Amino acid sequence: MGKNTMKTALLFAAMWGLVVAIGALISFGTRSSAPFYLSVVMGLGMNFYTYWNSDKLALRSMNARPVSPEEAPWMYQMVGELAERAGQPMPRLYLSPSMTPNAFATGRNPKNAAVCCTEGIIHLLNEREMRGVLGHELMHVYNRDILTSTLAAGMASVITAVAQIMSFGVMRGDNRQSNPLGLLGSLALIFLAPLAATILQMGISRSRELEADYDGAMLTEDPLALASALRKIEAGVKNNPLQRTPTRSNVAAMMIANPFRGALRSLMSTHPPMDQRIAQLEKLAGY
Repeated sequence: MGKNTMKTALLFAAMWGLVVAIGALISFGTRSSAPFYLSVVMGLGMNFYTYWNSDKLALRSMNARPVSPEEAPWMYQMVGELAERAGQPMPRLYLSPSMTPNAFATGRNPKNAAVCCTEGIIHLLNEREMRGVLGHELMHVYNRDILTSTLAAGMASVITAVAQIMSFGVMRGDNRQSNPLGLLGSLALIFLAPLAATILQMGISRSRELEADYDGAMLTEDPLALASALRKIEAGVKNNPLQRTPTRSNVAAMMIANPFRGALRSLMSTHPPMDQRIAQLEKLAGY
């Protein structure tokens, strides 16, 4: 709990420091203090906004909608049984129309959490494998590590949106300052801020997936079901990868498996190698 609190505090500090540093650079380039003071206020405002709205940003990026008990009784029964076994509250359930097989958990804490599955994963996995996946996502919630990943994704989404606005301004010719450092500051926001947000996500994601695999397998008492699900998900992503957009890239670190395909997927992966995850689960099962 204390470790996650420290990570969250460092994440907030990094977010605020990044925005302030860029504001200071723009102020230096334009010889005006206004951008610096504006960045101080903007950084604090962005932290406040992402804390309360980061889960909504993640769900919106996947076009997720709430799923009702009448629509998916099996999902409610499965999640309800696992939540009761863990002695924890049941999260809200969402469904994304994406056919890329995946799932993720988001929210500030177990009382304000949501679990989202794509249509692709529901069509791909059998009931036992889905139970393994949902156990994994529930343990992200109950281990209280979704706060940092949710905030990282939310912050990255906000920074990306600001960067796109700045990019539009530069392309429209709004960068005509007497000092070229003003343009440099704008370009730093456009190109470096999203990269910094991605690096922040990479720093908090990999070990948590292994922990959620282990704890989820202990919750379901069926590690081989999750191992089988991970194999199918990896193959499913190769056949039907998620189309990359800035907002989806920000949420990718929260998913049970990297949803993208290509060189960048391996170079900047936010997940441990799938072979390592499966080997851990098979070892847990006594193989």
